[in-house]
Amino acid sequence: MNSSIVKIIECPRDAMQGIKDFIPANKKVTYINALLKVGFDTLDVGSFVSPSVIPQMADTIEVLSSIDCKDSQTKLLTIVPNIRGGRQAALFEKVHYIGYPFSISENFQLSNTKKTITESIVIVEELYNLCARTNKELVVYLSMGFGNPYGDEYNSDIVYYWVDRMVKLGVKIISLSDTIGVATPNLISELFHQLVPTYSDIEFGAHLHTAAHNWEEKIKAADEAGCRRFDGAIKGFGGCPMAKDNMIGNMPTENLLAYFGASRIKSDFSLDAFEKAFNLSSDTFPIH
Repeated sequence: MNSSIVKIIECPRDAMQGIKDFIPANKKVTYINALLKVGFDTLDVGSFVSPSVIPQMADTIEVLSSIDCKDSQTKLLTIVPNIRGGRQAALFEKVHYIGYPFSISENFQLSNTKKTITESIVIVEELYNLCARTNKELVVYLSMGFGNPYGDEYNSDIVYYWVDRMVKLGVKIISLSDTIGVATPNLISELFHQLVPTYSDIEFGAHLHTAAHNWEEKIKAADEAGCRRFDGAIKGFGGCPMAKDNMIGNMPTENLLAYFGASRIKSDFSLDAFEKAFNLSSDTFPIH
């Protein structure tokens, strides 16, 4: 593959999870089926989490059972907060990736998964072994990867330490997550410039939340530092409902497409299908 080609990961799960009005499963399925026709590398489609924690994800099993993947090369990813969720996800042949949110902020890890960092390391090991047994791939999201508002110590060396721990556990895909939108271009550049050449066999991703005025400089910093995996959500919907501040939005997928252009995205990406999914999003998300 051309070294400049990027993977676009569309995240309807992240877009939907914080919406209080429940989106019926049939609407979720219709929307995801439309996204499957676009040609994204991966769709983040659901989460095996307790409905009491994130009610919007209560129908993930129903949604996964109903979506139609047969004519799509797009891979599916689901997020899990624990090994029980991992076992549920592993039952679905159509799920290729199992994602785990590992926070380098102790306070946020407790808020997000009710686990300490020490307990979460054990979960990562268990999920890695589960994926190896069930022909899945583990994606670890280093949340609070660019700073946090919780009073925990943060610096670049802490990021490098936890990346190295993940690599030594066997993890091959690590996405740095700007859970609250605090990343600066300089920090994004610094982290990826250090990590990408140091771990040349690891796929690093950027899960960037952003305000409307500074999205481009964030993408540019990650791209120029060698990141080739980018998460987005159409119209910037969503954010983390477990985060401290008021749900700063995801990176809008249309901004990623505008920045990279057709030459940087794999050849079977359909702009016509993207436009249809983009238009359908207005009927899917009740708060907009």
